[in-house]
Amino acid sequence: MNRPSPSHAALPEPSAKLIDGWHCLHIYYRVDQAALQGLSASDIAEGREALVHLLDPERPGAPARLQTSVVSGHKADLGLMIMDADPLLIDGVCQGVRASKLGSVLQPTYSFVSITEVSEYVPTVEQYGTKLRQTEGLSVEDPAYNAKLNAYAQRLPMMNKQRLFPDFPAWPVTCFYPMNKIRHPSANWYMEPFSSRSAMMSEHATSGIKFAGRVSQLITASTGFDDWEWGVTLWGRNPEYIKEIVYTMRFDTASAKYAEFGPFYISYLKSPVDALEHLQI
Repeated sequence: MNRPSPSHAALPEPSAKLIDGWHCLHIYYRVDQAALQGLSASDIAEGREALVHLLDPERPGAPARLQTSVVSGHKADLGLMIMDADPLLIDGVCQGVRASKLGSVLQPTYSFVSITEVSEYVPTVEQYGTKLRQTEGLSVEDPAYNAKLNAYAQRLPMMNKQRLFPDFPAWPVTCFYPMNKIRHPSANWYMEPFSSRSAMMSEHATSGIKFAGRVSQLITASTGFDDWEWGVTLWGRNPEYIKEIVYTMRFDTASAKYAEFGPFYISYLKSPVDALEHLQI
């Protein structure tokens, strides 16, 4: 009888679910007015009822995170952001939209598939201690060193949990865009040493921290999952903060020299009922 080798015995069971973290889908729909006008009033009412239930983040069996928004501009009308450990549960929402009476009305125009991750540039406690010694000149005997190190050690698990299993802020505006780090002969991110990349990302993070309380940011990884390498989701207390943070962070070296951006989708959060009403469905 064939027995698994010791190395194989330690491997997790095959699964579509992530070992640690969530799958993420951004999907955008456009209202097909001709299809809408071709439906009877009873079909529209039935479709509305089905979608209101399907997109309810509190319903039994809903994905871990489900957010609905109406999109500004011509690229789309309705936006969904869905997260869960099980990608098929996420896809079930899309299939439910398609199979509903309004499935012919809501036509997908763009989607982005990614997963949550803890960035390799997030310092460990040991790396943070090294940074305090090297950049701030603190010694291990300094009370300030120990205070900062202990505070970081307490924050780090919560920060990593938010990256892997994020809560969505109840703020009115959200923005999504994909991005790459470029591979140009004169600016190839992937040819830079880790220490250089880490320093640039530290500068980038420092710029973002200035918007704490005004903008919340989530970076999801899409290498191997979609055409871009990362997805950036922003939530803002006010639309102007979205513009300000994107503009400000573009001056950081990691962005100014090495970043390439895809399409931007700006949208405004609404409940499923309010979103369908706004779309006049």
